[in-house]
Amino acid sequence: MSWYIQKSILPFAFIFLYGSGFIFTQYGLQNSSPMAFLGIRFFIAFWILLIIAYVLKVPIPKSKKEFFQIAFAGSLTVGTFSIGVFLSISYGVSGALNALIIALQPIVVTFLALKFLNEEINKRIWLGLIMGFIGVEFVVISKLDTSYDSIVGIFWSIVGLLGLSFGSLYQKKYCTGMNLYSGGAIQTLSSTILVVPFLFFEDIQIIWNTDFIIALLYMSVGVSIGALSLLYIMIKNGEVSKVSSIFYLVPVSAAIVSYFLLGETMQWNVIVGIVTVLIGITLINKKEKK
Repeated sequence: MSWYIQKSILPFAFIFLYGSGFIFTQYGLQNSSPMAFLGIRFFIAFWILLIIAYVLKVPIPKSKKEFFQIAFAGSLTVGTFSIGVFLSISYGVSGALNALIIALQPIVVTFLALKFLNEEINKRIWLGLIMGFIGVEFVVISKLDTSYDSIVGIFWSIVGLLGLSFGSLYQKKYCTGMNLYSGGAIQTLSSTILVVPFLFFEDIQIIWNTDFIIALLYMSVGVSIGALSLLYIMIKNGEVSKVSSIFYLVPVSAAIVSYFLLGETMQWNVIVGIVTVLIGITLINKKEKK
């Protein structure tokens, strides 16, 4: 894979798909209860990936240990993360604010990568991480709410953040050789199973209208297959701390999509935050001088 594609096209494609996923989740939950929406999304993605894997005759895990590692990574990166975000949005926390909380992932992953993956983090990268964090905070200012539902929703966002952070590290350490189709099928299946217990505590409601079907298809294909495949490719080919840094741009994508799709306003602090985040990302991914 060329340097240009790896460093430019893949990250921006991922940012668009992943960031817009928060908004399409909010869009879809207007017509469905959260776990019903999520369970159907995973089930559709599982069958699509399974059929592709069968048709292409891709390799499957050779041992129970490898199967378990892939399933466990998916339960964190896909299952725990998605459950946290869907429940958070169902409690009234906007998709844009969820994207902002998840954008704290680079800070969490950097500390964990230092301990578990022995990655080197220099002063320039630390400066970039701090600037990215400050940029995210600029955007958060206008979106904070101290109501009970909001606090519960933010708790679930943090659960999603931790699932994605630990899952990314586990994926990097144990599953870099995973086939995107067979491995993706295993991970969406394990995530589907993880959702099932939550369905017993939910008043299941689905309105099968055009808006819900569009949101469901986008989340099943665009995010569960497209965005996650791009993420795994980037994790495989790069340092996980640097890959995670692009999550700072996810709320930027979410803010732009929410502006066009949901009519949310773009305030001055959002613009300042976006510029600060872009500077931070540039610092983190700048090539070292030889």
